[in-house]
Order: sequence, then C-alpha cells, then structure tokens
Amino acid sequence: MDICKQFGLYLNDEGKSENTQKSYLSNLQEYLRWFKESYDSTFQKLYRENVLEYKSYLLNVKKTKGKHLNGKTVNGKLSALVSFNHFLISDNIQQNIVINKSDFVKVQIDYANPCEIEKKDVEKFRQLILEAGDRRLYALVTLLAYGGLRISEALNVKLQDYSLEAKELIVRKGKGQKQRLVYLNGKIETAIREYLKLRNGDGEYLFVSRESEKVDRTVINKAFKKYSKVITPHMLRHFYATHCLEMGYSIHEVANQAGHRDIKTTLLYTNPSRNELKKKAELL
Repeated sequence: MDICKQFGLYLNDEGKSENTQKSYLSNLQEYLRWFKESYDSTFQKLYRENVLEYKSYLLNVKKTKGKHLNGKTVNGKLSALVSFNHFLISDNIQQNIVINKSDFVKVQIDYANPCEIEKKDVEKFRQLILEAGDRRLYALVTLLAYGGLRISEALNVKLQDYSLEAKELIVRKGKGQKQRLVYLNGKIETAIREYLKLRNGDGEYLFVSRESEKVDRTVINKAFKKYSKVITPHMLRHFYATHCLEMGYSIHEVANQAGHRDIKTTLLYTNPSRNELKKKAELL
C-alpha cells in the first residue's frame, strides 16, 4: 500500500480531525516531492540530516506569493513530519525519532485578540444571507457565531445531537476527540427551526447536501466569500469567544463552551485587537 495511504489510516486511527488529516497528508506529499527532487532517490525512511535540510529550504528558499514562509507555517509542515516519524516507528519502518517539537522554529506569540470583527459586522453578514434566502447557510452561520463551534464540529452535528426544546447540543467529536455540551440561544434555535422546515433529504446530519450525506467545508468557504471578504467560519469562532467575554462570561465558561484545551487560548480574547494595538503604536 502507498505510504501516504498508510499514514492516512494511521492518522484516522489516532483520532486526528478530518482537517488535520488532509493538512498532514498534503505536507507529507510536499516533503516527498522535495526529497525526490533534491536527492533523486526513492524515500526509505526519515533521516535527521534530510529533515533539517528541508527545514532550511522552507525557511530560506521556498516562497509563497513572493514571500518566504513564516515560522508558524514552517512549524505546521514540520508537525506533519513529527507525526509521520511516529507512524514509521509504529509500522516498524524505522526505529529512531529524528524530529520533535524542539526542532520547531521559535516564534514569538502574538498576544493580540485575533477577532477582527464586531457584532454589527456579524449581524450584517447574517442579514445578507437571510435576504438571499439561504436558510441552511443562515442556520450554520448563526450556530458558529453564537454557539462557538468549529466548522468541522458544526458540519458533523447529527439530528440526534441537539434538542431545540432544551436548547442544548452535544459536540461528539471536538478537538482531541473530546465531547462537550453547548448551550444554544434563541437566535440559534429560531435559525435551525426555520431551516428544518425547508431541509431536503433524510440523512442523519443536520446540514445535508444534495451531493453527499453532509455539506463539505469547501462549499461553505465558497459561500462565505460570496457575502464577505473578511468573515470566515474561524473568524466567527473568534467573535464568539470575544463576545462572550464582553457579555460577562468567565474565562473558564468560555473555555468550556468553545472547547479550548488550554486556558491560554481563551485568555487571548481578553487582549486588545491588532487594530487597537496599531492605533496605540501611532500615539507613541
């Protein structure tokens, strides 16, 4: 079996999200192409010397849109190789660890609030979608903005996973395969009820598609771009965390509802935004 397919099965068995699996496989394929072009040799196993040369290539040679890759992007590609290294060992293809997180590029953490939109932006976005008549997208956007779900979590919601009467929803496969209970407000309840009146199909997923059992995230990303150049599914998650804190939620309540594994992630939303910091910099 092709080594990429084997790695894909390993990632699935490890409980990695669909998005992580796609990202890791794409990054591995990129490494294998670089390896073939660099050494004109068939890949056998990972060597530390090769990996460090690849890291140097990513930092100093490879460019995207005319710019060198930033440290965070490089670390994402190396992270795939860390996981690939563990797969090779588990499959007895090699015995030694040749790359770990200590090899990652040291990146200064950006402590600015990642949310770049306000409630008026979200409400305008929702209204545009409502007026366009897309009840499915309207319900999904409302769930993301006021429920704080990741896009992958929202698209995996099944009809049995929520109760509009109790205003509760269970995220069965959150990050790290953790389940959590999310509380729904009236906006979400109304949006889903109206969508269900028009929902076509008898599949088990809430957000159905005519082509498959559930909507693909690429379809949703394309729909978002139709109505906004700024708002993305992940930006709505940033909005949710920021808005909750502004409305009086505690740090721990937001972490619990959003499914943050590390409280430091939630703390970012207590900080000024990048735009606010830039304004302050001009006052110096």
